Amino acid sequence: MTIRDTLDLPLSGADASSLTRYEAALRQFQCYVGDPVAAVDAALAISPDFVMAHVLKAYLYLLGTEPDGLAVARACYARAARLPANAQEHGHIAVVGQLLEGHWHRAGQYLEDLSIEQPRDILVLQAGHQVDFFTGHSRMLRDRIARARPAWHPDMPAYHAVLGMHAFGLEETGDYAAAETAGRLAVELEPRDGWAQHAVAHVLEMQCRQREGIAWMRASPQAWAGDSFFQTHNWWHLALYHLELGEIDEVLALFDGPIDGAGSTVVLDLVDASALLWRLHLQGVDVGARWQSVAERWEPLCLAGHYAFNDVHAMLAFVGAGRAEAASRLLESQQQAMRGVADNARFTAEVGHPVSQAILAFGAGNYAETLRLLRPVRTIAQRFGGSHAQRDLLDLSLIEAAFRAGQKALATALCHERLTVRPTSPMSRHLANRAEEQRAA
Repeated sequence: MTIRDTLDLPLSGADASSLTRYEAALRQFQCYVGDPVAAVDAALAISPDFVMAHVLKAYLYLLGTEPDGLAVARACYARAARLPANAQEHGHIAVVGQLLEGHWHRAGQYLEDLSIEQPRDILVLQAGHQVDFFTGHSRMLRDRIARARPAWHPDMPAYHAVLGMHAFGLEETGDYAAAETAGRLAVELEPRDGWAQHAVAHVLEMQCRQREGIAWMRASPQAWAGDSFFQTHNWWHLALYHLELGEIDEVLALFDGPIDGAGSTVVLDLVDASALLWRLHLQGVDVGARWQSVAERWEPLCLAGHYAFNDVHAMLAFVGAGRAEAASRLLESQQQAMRGVADNARFTAEVGHPVSQAILAFGAGNYAETLRLLRPVRTIAQRFGGSHAQRDLLDLSLIEAAFRAGQKALATALCHERLTVRPTSPMSRHLANRAEEQRAA
């Protein structure tokens, strides 16, 4: 008898008991809570030939962009590829193979075709959404989910996840009202959905609604932060609101507490730690020894040439901590990555390498070189992934470099540009006033 999941999708190699554990892992993955690897391992202990359990485990190790995850994902792929599977499952296996080879864009297209064929395959949608995020494909963040959404209705399991993903895609394409509506509904349906919580946080960040953002995040942290793989990033969003309002003590308390207090070595957590410290650095805030701890945790992770977005955040830490040797090794690993055939060669060549060089120049006080390197990159920076909120670090770095280089006209132009986009932003107003004062001096 063919086992089918709660969305009526057939699953090869499963039985009723392993299906229960597999679907528990899926639910954890959708909310970024718990230990989905343990749940999927429990499913495999019962049904070693459960194809989609092997696939899910591979995705869990691949979509975190951890270099050490490749070996586990490769073993999962090898096992799944030898098992009898249906057409949809063969498609998933092919996607895993592409991700293992570093072909992110091709994997995204394969996932697109799979979701068109079967829009109720929630794992296809979630894996595709993450690939779109890592490749900076904002339109597909929205449209991949929009195509599937008519096949879903509110009483289906995982409907909250569909809403949350669509909310983030809508936000990244500037439809803030629709994004906020979808995101808030997703959290109402499933308060533990960290991705939906974060989609609303992005809306409030982009619209400079800092006090509302603080209220949104502080209303129920026990829901989105409890046992959550994604909690550091959501705490980071709360810190950004306080930073925008000039509440530096609050920012440092969040950094020393839930953002970096545990000394995480998870790449996605280190990205947030580096990004927040660099924003403080740009404002002239003395962060003490915090850079050293973050840089030390980056050092074992930064030489894989695996993902340019991560490399840039490692470079922030090395420059902040004054670790010239580590910075040099990172640039060498980028050179090697650019000679490869994986998509990261292009991510690195087009964005990651020049941005890393620009950060290094900034740290050396060569602000004119920082400007030379950053100006042509910022209009294409989405090509190496991340969100608008994350990539804003490049604009802030460019503005500060213009100030420090004494390029008054450029600094004024950039600040006026920012004020036009963010007219209610206290930071934008402060920067514009600073530019006017510098020009008048």
